[in-house]
Amino acid sequence: MTIDEMKARKRELGYSNLMISQKSGVPLGTVQKIFSGITRNPRRDTITALEKLLQAPSYSQAADSGSIRRPEAAAVREGAVKYSAQPQEYGKQFSIDDYYALPEEHRAELIDGAFYDMASPTVRHQAVLGALYLQFAHCIEKHPGCRVYFAPLDVRLDRDQWTMVQPDLIIICDRDPGNQFFDGAPDFVAEVLSPSTRGKDMFLKLGKYKAAGVREYWIIDPDAEKVILYGLEQEEVPSIFSFDEKVPVNISGGKCSIDFREVRRFAGL
Repeated sequence: MTIDEMKARKRELGYSNLMISQKSGVPLGTVQKIFSGITRNPRRDTITALEKLLQAPSYSQAADSGSIRRPEAAAVREGAVKYSAQPQEYGKQFSIDDYYALPEEHRAELIDGAFYDMASPTVRHQAVLGALYLQFAHCIEKHPGCRVYFAPLDVRLDRDQWTMVQPDLIIICDRDPGNQFFDGAPDFVAEVLSPSTRGKDMFLKLGKYKAAGVREYWIIDPDAEKVILYGLEQEEVPSIFSFDEKVPVNISGGKCSIDFREVRRFAGL
């Protein structure tokens, strides 16, 4: 296949560069360079791997496998694939270099060398996050040296090459936040749940944040109107609050609390 034929087949299947890298084993940076035209004469083994993935099956092969379908149906199906497979499935661990090679319009988090898709946030999600930010910004005025930030902001949680997350809201105290990304564990993290991130936020990220040294972690569920508060410095069960309560910010030492009645009102829930 020529490069142009590969590009056409890529569009037909609805594959992104990341999907091609994962399915073919070709490094993401190499895939990016080939399909952007930077690399005009790829190595033969690279071309072979891409051809094997992108080659259209013959009619008889498709009929035998029962996989004949309209091209547009294939694009819809493949386009819905989530990039949450563990790297060992494809024999590759992705790094921060691969993270920064993603297209600007593609939002994903890198956790322990695996990519996890981030769907565009809903209006409700953003309304809750905006209301939270306003209250936390007011709270921070009582704590010189602390700053609050909201997504998208890269956090190199483990200070290594294998994890880069984008928490919904973070607080950093008495440290330089950096320029390109924040390096290390924030003092406070809050995540607003959505259907596509619920499992990741409630289990995977909980363990990662605790291991990295995050002091306090809030999980906010707009659908159930609940707040799950983890004081990660202590081995204690989480506290659960409703949107009818004021929720204390533990790292503030009693100086601050967030009134979720105001969050509900501001977000229009």
